[in-house]
Amino acid sequence: MTSAPKRKRTSKTGTPTGTEIVARTSVGLRDVAKAAGVSTATVSRAINKPDIVSEELRLRIEAVIEHLGWVPDAAARALSTRRSGAVGAVFPTLTHGDFARTATILQHELLAEGFTLLLACSEYDPEQELRQVRKFVERGVDGIVLVGNEHLPELEKLLSRQKVPSINTFVYNQATHGRSIGPDNRKALFDVTNYLIELGHRRIGVIWQSVANNDRAAERLAGVSDALSAHGLSAWPYQIAKELSSIGEAKSLLRRMMSTDSPPTAIICGNSYHAVGAELEALAMGLSIPGDVSIIGYDDIEIMSELPVPISTVRVPSDQIGTRAASHILARILGREEDTQFECKPELVLRASTAPPRSPQA
Repeated sequence: MTSAPKRKRTSKTGTPTGTEIVARTSVGLRDVAKAAGVSTATVSRAINKPDIVSEELRLRIEAVIEHLGWVPDAAARALSTRRSGAVGAVFPTLTHGDFARTATILQHELLAEGFTLLLACSEYDPEQELRQVRKFVERGVDGIVLVGNEHLPELEKLLSRQKVPSINTFVYNQATHGRSIGPDNRKALFDVTNYLIELGHRRIGVIWQSVANNDRAAERLAGVSDALSAHGLSAWPYQIAKELSSIGEAKSLLRRMMSTDSPPTAIICGNSYHAVGAELEALAMGLSIPGDVSIIGYDDIEIMSELPVPISTVRVPSDQIGTRAASHILARILGREEDTQFECKPELVLRASTAPPRSPQA
């Protein structure tokens, strides 16, 4: 009497169990496909575009991959698709709220299309930025996301020679249309300064970060200068911080400003940290905000709305920048049509820290 053949046991995900799958030292895509009972194309889709594969199928393939210990061969995939599936991004820093938010959105958007985001920080050093971009290119990235319009000529030549698509972010003007995604920095601070002037302020102080290797900060400072000059005014006084995001240094500069014989009635700060430091020191000096001095910043971190006097500021659309940058770079990599809006307009968020001066000013 012959017994009936034994049926293979399967897991809840449909993956064969027991000895049917034997992990090997050299496992390939075909092995995964065969074990999962699907085509190699289906395995590729489950890895690169999981959102278009059913959950049951994705879980089955993932279980097989884990069991076999398979790691996709990026080099082989690059040879077959002529793409590495990676995009490099170089930010000046990730301690800045806007850069961190944009990086997060970039990663989310790229992952949805099966691409990986590789990150590096230049620390506002153009030579370091060039080295990092060169390393990304050597590793075969499909595209590059940069910050600002000003880069070393060697960097521009490298990307052009290697035909690597790139996009500049956090900056925009008509001259760079199609190559940059972000706010018009000059116009943003021109509008902020005009707002204070329209409130009646004439003695307007400035606390700013260094503009060295920072074309965005330089453009914003130029916007302040343009607006003041248009009304026959000048900064009153003008302080440049040595550190990019130091609350402590901003406190020191604010005290120096407000201890003069003719202190400003309004202060424009180059970033959110300087604005926070300026408010903390003004309150420590017993000054009224905005009675004695109005304070306005740039960028909008959470603490600005939670301080004793919520701070007016310019909110940068960092999520929008990340989404549009990803869409643009993916369209160029994949050769598909796009309809990118390159200018991302910032929002002037008015809070309790700004008001007309107590007495009219000539």
